Amino acid sequence: MRKKTKWYAAGIGLATTGALVLSSGGATGHGYTDLPVSRQKLCQNGTVTNCGDIQWEPQSVEGPKGFPSTGPADGRLCSGGNSRFGRLDAATAPGGGAWPTTRVTGGQNYTFRWQFTAMHATTDFKYYVTKAGWNQNHALARSDLNLTPFFTVPYNGQRPPSTLSHTGRLPSGLSGRHVILAVWTIADTGNAFYACSDVSF
Repeated sequence: MRKKTKWYAAGIGLATTGALVLSSGGATGHGYTDLPVSRQKLCQNGTVTNCGDIQWEPQSVEGPKGFPSTGPADGRLCSGGNSRFGRLDAATAPGGGAWPTTRVTGGQNYTFRWQFTAMHATTDFKYYVTKAGWNQNHALARSDLNLTPFFTVPYNGQRPPSTLSHTGRLPSGLSGRHVILAVWTIADTGNAFYACSDVSF
């Protein structure tokens, strides 16, 4: 009887350890934009369906930092290079049709907002936008973007609150459909978080 009890206790201990490991993984961290609404948020809130795993983990679009010189490969920017979230990279929303857009006005101030589930020490937040005449018919690439961010928010290693808003001026001279790529660079790891928002100027 004592042997059985020992094995049962060991099994319970392993199961508990496994649960703790799983609960401390990607599902508990990190952050995404909801202003303008990001593709991962559209998937999470059910506006866009058939998105795969991202509907449960909008906060987990994490990839190598250093964009644009390094970071995720072209065609995988919106997913942060995560194959699990590859549907975010598609030029059309899952199931067909265009990704829904947020209406914005060029040359005007806009308040960007992030939601965080893990508040990492932060280097900065940077925002990039597609160029006039960009190719809308393929997954987003560096060649589609103005690689100079139109808005940068230095954060100097601080940790953000659970919700963070900051206001910056949108670029002028754009019209029609565009994509804003938001990059949250982490100070104490080799990673950053990526969010693509479809907008209409």
